Amino acid sequence: MSSRTAPPWPLVALFTAGYLAAYLLPTTVGRLDSGLPLSATEAGSIGSALLLSSAFAGFLLAAHVHRIGPRRLARAGLLLAAVGYGTAALSHSIPVVVAGAVAGGFGSGTATTVAATGIAAQRDPHRASTLGLLSVSALAGAVYLTVPHLGPGHGLPLAAIALTALLVWPATGRLTAFAPTTTAPLGTGETGRLPHLRSGLVLAAGILCWSLAQNSLWGVSGRIGLTQAHLTEVTVGAVFAIALGAGLLGVIGAGVLGPRLGRALPIGAGTALIAGCIALSASATGLGTFAAGEIAWNTLYPIVLSYLIGLAASLDQRGRWAVLVGSASSLGTAAGPLIGSVLSARAGFPAMGAILAAGLLAITLPLTAVALHTGGRPLLPGAVRRRWGYPLLEELAGGTPAAVVAASTGTPSGPVPPVGAPEQPVVEIRLDGPARTAQQTYDTAGPRQATATPGPGTH
Repeated sequence: MSSRTAPPWPLVALFTAGYLAAYLLPTTVGRLDSGLPLSATEAGSIGSALLLSSAFAGFLLAAHVHRIGPRRLARAGLLLAAVGYGTAALSHSIPVVVAGAVAGGFGSGTATTVAATGIAAQRDPHRASTLGLLSVSALAGAVYLTVPHLGPGHGLPLAAIALTALLVWPATGRLTAFAPTTTAPLGTGETGRLPHLRSGLVLAAGILCWSLAQNSLWGVSGRIGLTQAHLTEVTVGAVFAIALGAGLLGVIGAGVLGPRLGRALPIGAGTALIAGCIALSASATGLGTFAAGEIAWNTLYPIVLSYLIGLAASLDQRGRWAVLVGSASSLGTAAGPLIGSVLSARAGFPAMGAILAAGLLAITLPLTAVALHTGGRPLLPGAVRRRWGYPLLEELAGGTPAAVVAASTGTPSGPVPPVGAPEQPVVEIRLDGPARTAQQTYDTAGPRQATATPGPGTH
């Protein structure tokens, strides 16, 4: 199987081990609350500390994966996750549980950092991230179905994360140094400077708020089902498993669609729909509304997340934006359980859902703008690329019929490039004098005069 089509299974496994703690957050926080002498807010704080440690690992290690080596760093992260979560699972001392959860969170964040860096170097980062989300969703669904039948106690979800880290360890033997699979244009991250700085910062801030809203509800979803919808733990676990199963279908759909719809539409419309799902789930008073909200939400969540991860990976082939945006997402994830606990305690679950939905709608526009600005559009028939002479300023100009480049014989002719075709090469056009290079340029007002540069070379 060629490297172009071979799925990056070691990265998918590492992605699964790193993300599993966030996916199991509701049952982890709920069992800390019921299995240890902790209040709901204190249990949510431990969940936030775990995920905050994971985010800190990403910020700390984002620029050092290549220097340290992905295999060594991944193994260190998996070992720390196994020891930290395992210790927290076996202990009933609250300080030890907190220390173990924080250490395990740092290990999870380290594994996620290596996985994100490797995914950004793939030819198709969206496909790789989709496979990772598919894997972690399936595993989390299996845990939600299994754990309620294994007895009470806070240790079972933590033990599941520790065991996953140990099982993924052998896959690290196939990790090698990550290198971009295509030649990056000038200024796209081969130097020390971060490319697309403004777009990357907007995306990082937006995904922080996006993740905070998602995980504020996710962190208290178990309590909504148990206390407001009056369901049993087995029923709530079954709803979560079905919801994650629906998420698998969503991830498969995202993988099938790929870049056909671009990134702006899935991110913008998906986020707006998620806001409605959050409001519905938070106001649930019975099985029907609770299941409908959770299933619809979990179907949409991984779809939008896969496009956000792919967008971050596309900003820098060295993976720095992928790691930094992922760490910003982890910060939002970390704050989620605490924010959700505080809002629900003070305002109630329905008001909390309305506040979170309004926040999501507010960040829809900037996230969509980044996707439009940096994600580009397919090259449509009759569309050409702008080229100002500076690679960093190249972007698509779609939909306007191409004007005549030069009114002379010898102008190239042929079929219109198909949708998604790469930029056509610059054509040498013989005029009366020496060969000149003609390059069509566009701006927002329309076509400019074709520019000609004397000499044998091209722009």
